[in-house]
Amino acid sequence: MSDRISNELEHGKKLLEGGAEAIWNWDSPAGKVRADRRADLIAQYSLADKSSTVLEIGCGTGLFSGKFYQRTGAKIIATDISPELLNVAKEKYPEVEFVLADAMQIQFDANTFDVVFGSSVLHHLEFERSLNEIFRVLKPGGRMVFAEPNMLNPQIFIQKNIPFIKKWLGDSPDETAIVRWSFTKLLRQKGFTNVNIFPYDFLHPVVPGFLITTVNSIGKIVEKTPLLKEIAGSVIIVAEKQR
Repeated sequence: MSDRISNELEHGKKLLEGGAEAIWNWDSPAGKVRADRRADLIAQYSLADKSSTVLEIGCGTGLFSGKFYQRTGAKIIATDISPELLNVAKEKYPEVEFVLADAMQIQFDANTFDVVFGSSVLHHLEFERSLNEIFRVLKPGGRMVFAEPNMLNPQIFIQKNIPFIKKWLGDSPDETAIVRWSFTKLLRQKGFTNVNIFPYDFLHPVVPGFLITTVNSIGKIVEKTPLLKEIAGSVIIVAEKQR
């Protein structure tokens, strides 16, 4: 077993002990709004519907598995490397099939899925290995859609690059974040086409409930502003496997 996998398994146990969705900041009032918007974008760009066969990698406790199913009705196989987190997901979302799996060595056959998606998972993985596997299991014409942390966001840059802060905030040792230009280049090198990576999300999870609407409105304006948009908290990654 590699050190990276060992680290991620240990990380999963710590997440469960501390309350995964609280640690991920999805359970605050602003966090819930962020989660719904993220789920909307992932579903929208996936183009999935009830006829689609979908693979989720890094599903954790199944939060986005359930949201994706609610929005698309697609058949979802959701995977994670942590058995502890999967046990939680299975209890909460019986409409989804959950499978223990390593995203860098996916056990499914080539050309199986219409969509591969995930939320905040690629930045835990070896990019080249995971992208090779995603490309392999996608059907020709299929697409990948991921939401990931943006390395150009000042908070995320500090969190991912200063070791004692990274440890203090509970990150796993190997995780990083996405620089959209270099990641676009990597996707194209791996054979993906129609690559679109865009920054979004200026709503911080600690924003109090009474300010959410105002901050969200301002944030959506900033998302359309050249240069300023580049420091958004997240990026959406969309790419296709050519037919």
